[in-house]
Amino acid sequence: MHYDSENRTLPHNPLKALVAPRPIGWISAMNRAGQLNLAPYSFFNAVADNMVAFSSSGRKDAMTFAEEGGEFVCNLATFALREAVNATSAPLARGESEFDFAGLTTAPSRRVRPPRVAEAPAAIECRWLQTLPLVPHEGGEPANFLVIGQVVSIYVDDRFVRDGLVDTGALRPIMRGGYFDYFTATPETRFEMRRPKGGS
Repeated sequence: MHYDSENRTLPHNPLKALVAPRPIGWISAMNRAGQLNLAPYSFFNAVADNMVAFSSSGRKDAMTFAEEGGEFVCNLATFALREAVNATSAPLARGESEFDFAGLTTAPSRRVRPPRVAEAPAAIECRWLQTLPLVPHEGGEPANFLVIGQVVSIYVDDRFVRDGLVDTGALRPIMRGGYFDYFTATPETRFEMRRPKGGS
């Protein structure tokens, strides 16, 4: 079978189920007035050794706060925090605290103004670099925006550092699938492969 905009052979677009599981950037940001926003974004990933990006459908608060304040934090969304992560996706009024709404506490970041989620076992502090409007091929006004940040500091709870390496499986990050599906990484699902010599 084939699916596209002219041949809708499935009740839902399968893209999110195929580009999956996707890491979740749990973005905390602060605007010029000092108001906080916290929201999960599953269109999120590292895009270079020291850069990350998340995509916003529409000009939502995480994006505009990051632009205004020039900084943001990517908190690690974990299985233990899954209900709080989901709660922070609620459509609250601009400036209303998702931290309070989800029963979370703030912890000061090391090199940026927006706080990290104190309960999260890891956080990536970023300086906002740019926001790219994603203009569709057929033209028109962009509905989606790519926010890019440069990593300036990383926090990891010492309990999850083993022999100088971060134990990703022990952190149990959650990832987004299609529809209402989520996945989690665990130590049992980990395997190792070495690149061929000379490979990039």
